[in-house]
Amino acid sequence: MTNRLLNRGLGVFGSWELGLKSGAAVLRSAFLLLLASVLPVLNAAAQSAAADTPEMADALRQDGKIYVVVAVITVLLAGLLALLIALDRKVTRLEKSINNE
Repeated sequence: MTNRLLNRGLGVFGSWELGLKSGAAVLRSAFLLLLASVLPVLNAAAQSAAADTPEMADALRQDGKIYVVVAVITVLLAGLLALLIALDRKVTRLEKSINNE
């Protein structure tokens, strides 16, 4: 049944418009989506930081906890990146196995 669905163009996402994409295309799309969502936030943060510094940031810097916050965010982003790469490899293997059948 899976082969029939894939041959009809349903793809992984179950949509007629979305076919199977190559791993590089999926990774590129994910990167562009991430970039498009992060850039406006960085722009807003840069504008508000110039006006005044929040008290919470000062307290976190004084206590040295800002490094914990940065470390947690870094670990989360690294985990998401690892998940994307793992999913990309699995999808690529599935595409190859489907094409070989």
